[in-house]
Amino acid sequence: MEPARKLIVDLFEINALKFGKFTLKSGIESPVYFDLRVIVSYPEIMQKVSELLWHSVGADIEFNHLCGVPYTALPLATCMAVKYNKPMLIRRKEAKDYGTKKMIEGIFEKGDKCLIVEDVVTSGTSVMETAESLNQVGLKVTDAVVLLNREQGGKNMLASNGIRLHSVLTLSQVSTILEEEGKLSTEVVEEVKEFILKNQFQNGETAVKRKPDNNEESEKKKMKHCLTYKDRKEACSHVVAKQLLDIMEKKATNLAFSVDVVTCEEVLKLADLVGPYICILKTHVDVLDDFNEEFIKSLLSLADKHQFLIFEDRKYADIGNTVKLQYSSGIFKTSDWAHIINAHTVPGDGVIKGLKEVGMPKDRGCLLIGQMSSKGNLAQGTYTDATVLMAEEHSDFVFGFISTSKISSNPKFLHMTPGVKMAVGKDNLEQQYLTPEEVIVNRGSDIIIVGRGIYQAEDPVKMALAYKDAGYNAYLKTIV
Repeated sequence: MEPARKLIVDLFEINALKFGKFTLKSGIESPVYFDLRVIVSYPEIMQKVSELLWHSVGADIEFNHLCGVPYTALPLATCMAVKYNKPMLIRRKEAKDYGTKKMIEGIFEKGDKCLIVEDVVTSGTSVMETAESLNQVGLKVTDAVVLLNREQGGKNMLASNGIRLHSVLTLSQVSTILEEEGKLSTEVVEEVKEFILKNQFQNGETAVKRKPDNNEESEKKKMKHCLTYKDRKEACSHVVAKQLLDIMEKKATNLAFSVDVVTCEEVLKLADLVGPYICILKTHVDVLDDFNEEFIKSLLSLADKHQFLIFEDRKYADIGNTVKLQYSSGIFKTSDWAHIINAHTVPGDGVIKGLKEVGMPKDRGCLLIGQMSSKGNLAQGTYTDATVLMAEEHSDFVFGFISTSKISSNPKFLHMTPGVKMAVGKDNLEQQYLTPEEVIVNRGSDIIIVGRGIYQAEDPVKMALAYKDAGYNAYLKTIV
């Protein structure tokens, strides 16, 4: 039996490959689940996996170091490093608060190339997070190797970021071989194929190589149609999400304007000018020098006139009782006028519960900050995973995320991405910018957030229209 085939059977026998009904952390239901952590209890299998990973990369790929994605891939990278005498680096999930406080452990030179090792790739996010940590200390990442590619978009996402993915196994290959070996029924294999087909349109990777028949073409069109704003609205239960998607559909815009100026007059002037082209006006009222109740009345009038929602970017991050008071009281009384607010999840879900007590009776909605666009931020990895879980638990109030990419495949959640400009780059305070197409097409977000690119422009109206068109045209590419 060839090595890859034997490995698949061995993984099935030790229950590392499971088939049935599983709800993934993204919220989607999968017919297959991979628990490759168990291989650490089977040294022979772990050694075979490390050998296949090494040979999957190819002799023409040059690299100086190995780095396993924490934590499951760490023993695999260790086996490879020892067997093939290749230096290894360790990426921490979080920096130490003592000693050197390093994120990357090991000896290296700036400019060295590092091969990333992973056990399973779905969206590619974990590989990208490791690559970003390596890049920040001067290492280069051009290639990654994975035991199993689930064929749900990760390969293309990584390629769009300059990383080639080499895989030992694919989900299609695993299911086919297990059927041939009498381990899976034809019905289960077909269910797996359907799952791959459905999710390739959510994430962008082409998983089915053979020419589809007419029924499959119809299914593809149906699945692409599922991504329209109209159908997303029908899939959502949250009143704010429905209202927002309705605006996005009717106005043909996914543009949120961050009006970061310091006087009420400037805010109202810009809101009136660009209002026709946006779905959300994002405010920071605590920077206004002359905040007053009349300003709020005028702002609500403009929101009604131009049909946009108001998002107060307060970023609540305290215990439940404190955020209740911050949201409902004080000079701003945000819950009285802001359709949308947001929160960090650092304090735990108490922050959501506190805000919910105030906001839900008023039909308000909350976004959780799952990722940030500033260099060196800590909103990644396990933080992001925990944020998605909190959103699921409080989806009666939480309807989406502030993130730099799609972090949940559940269609009821909307993703809004800050740091968008027409050209990639960063400012002098390490704010990193992405283009509308990168955000919508490659990263799977729903709404682009633009600030200085509009209000610092010589003609804000012209730039707002340009961003509106760029964002909406990127959205159209994802459904046709």
